[in-house]
This record gives sequence, C-alpha cells and structure tokens, in this order.
Amino acid sequence: MRNIIFGLTIAGLLFGTGAAFAQTAPKPAFEVASVKPAAPLDMQKLAAEVQAGNMPKIGPRVDGSRAEYTYMALRELIATAYKVKGYQITGPDWLTSQRFDIVAKLPDGASKDDVPQMLQALLEERFKMTVHRETKENPVLALVVGKGGPKLESSPAAEAIDESAPLKPGELKMDTPDGPVRMTTTKDGSGTMNMGKKGTVSFRMGGDRSDLSSMTMHIEFSHVTMEGFADTLTQLSQQLNGGTGRQVKDMTELKGTYQVSLDIGLADLIAMARAQGMDIPGGVGGNAPSANAASEPTGGATLFAAVAALGLKLEQRKAPVEQIVIDHIEKTPTEN
Repeated sequence: MRNIIFGLTIAGLLFGTGAAFAQTAPKPAFEVASVKPAAPLDMQKLAAEVQAGNMPKIGPRVDGSRAEYTYMALRELIATAYKVKGYQITGPDWLTSQRFDIVAKLPDGASKDDVPQMLQALLEERFKMTVHRETKENPVLALVVGKGGPKLESSPAAEAIDESAPLKPGELKMDTPDGPVRMTTTKDGSGTMNMGKKGTVSFRMGGDRSDLSSMTMHIEFSHVTMEGFADTLTQLSQQLNGGTGRQVKDMTELKGTYQVSLDIGLADLIAMARAQGMDIPGGVGGNAPSANAASEPTGGATLFAAVAALGLKLEQRKAPVEQIVIDHIEKTPTEN
C-alpha cells in the first residue's frame, strides 16, 4: 500500500497551479456552494480506490455544472482562483494548513472558463478575502546552461489530450488548473501522467524497499520544454523547503522539447508532502525514517545536484515577480 500512497504523493506534488493573471470584469458567481473543513485523508481508502481503478477526488474538478475542490488548502484555492503559482501569493502562514472541501453548482450557461472567477467571488464572500496585486523584485533561481553544455536528449513536441477519447484500461482522469491530465498507476508505486502539451511524466520507486529512508523516486519527463521543466523545479523547490523555496526561471534559451530525469529521495518526498499539510502517516509500512529524517529534507541541494547532472545550472538572481497580496482573510468561512 505504501507504494501507491507515494505514487499519489508525487502526482500531487507535481501539479502546481499556474498561468498568467486572468482578468476581471464583474465576477460571475456560483449558483450555490457548500464549504466545509476537510477531514484528514484516509490513506488506506485512497490506496483501495487506486487499486480499484478509481482516481481519488483530491484537488479541483469541474464536471458539467458541478465544481468540486477536495482537501485543498486555502493557498491552493487562492492560486487556483487567480491562476497563479503558490509562490505568487503573499499572506499568513496558515494558508497552507487550513484545508477545505467545496462543492458548488455553476449557473445555467456558465462554462469552465468562468469557474476561476466564481471561485474568487466565493473566497471574497465566504472568507471575507480582500487582495491587491503588485510586482516585487524577488530572489529567483535562474536555470541556465552549464559550462560543459547541456546533457539533454531531444524528444518530439507533445500533443494535446483528446478529452473525448475514452479512458484506457487502468487509466484515470483528473482536472488541474493547467488542463486535463490522464494518469495510470500500478501497485508497485510507478505511474505515468500525460499532461498534454506540457509533456508526460513517468515515475517509479527505486532503492531498497525494506529501508524507507534509502528509497528514491525516479521521475522521467518526456516532451518537456525548459519552461515546463523550470515550473516543475519551482514546485519541488517550494516543497523541499517548506513553502519558502525560490521560483526557478528558465534562462537557458533552449527552445526544443526534451527527455529529462530526476531522482529524489523518498524522505524528501515525505517531508515535502508534510510541509504542504498532507496527512502522510509516520510509519507507513516497513522501516520508516526517524522523525528528524522525515522533517529535514536536503532542500535545495537535491535540486542543484540533479540539475547539474543534466549539464544545467541554477544561479541566484533577482527578477520581478507579480504577487497576489492578501490584505485580509478569515480562517473560518461564513455558514453555508
């Protein structure tokens, strides 16, 4: 079971919210919405659902006139509503720990394109949220080509997902802020995520499975652009450092699509998940690492080493970054 759990964990960690700021006219609103604090995850139930071929309902999902946001932190909800990355949100630390389940009905004639602004309106009404936008000069990590040149294998550009195509045996469907994803997982913790034009990500477990602290997750990117790779590095940087990691900006000037791989220690993945408020059990199967090992990831060193092996480099620089600044938000929503 633990391998399925960590397959789900890496899937969740790789899907950051993203895109440029969407812009407003008068905001449309959900016809009706229920907002409740999220219950802790039942990891055994999740694993059983995956084994049965069902994708657990975690994260954002829009199906027809129904929108669901399951087990999502306020920071994730805000990022989804404004179509930005988590690092573009400036607000209180507890935005990461307060998690909610939201079920809402779209009004007649509304489309998926209207949903982000409807979520903005819901956050403003139910959490009394007010925000403003500003651009700040922030420290970033520039992804550049190393002295010896890139050690990358080219691959053809990816194709968009045909949402009308039926699911293949064992294939699961999930919605993300960046579009639909098709995912397959296996009982040994490996899996593949087809993200359409963003490329494909495959992952599998490695190392001694009797010793959790020595295990690794091998992540393989296919058909990925350097911009897409930098986005994923940003997600990993944020989560390896408990939400304080820096944005990674692509400055390689490499315009193709590539085959790229990374290896990340499982102790780091566990710490990343817990830093994001996920309920990962302390002794999930076998020999778990100590409490200190689970809470002290190697942080930036993991990414710097993995990137260097690709003939690339991360350099500390400064760059303007647009921000959503939370002026006010309540921890407890108004009643349904």
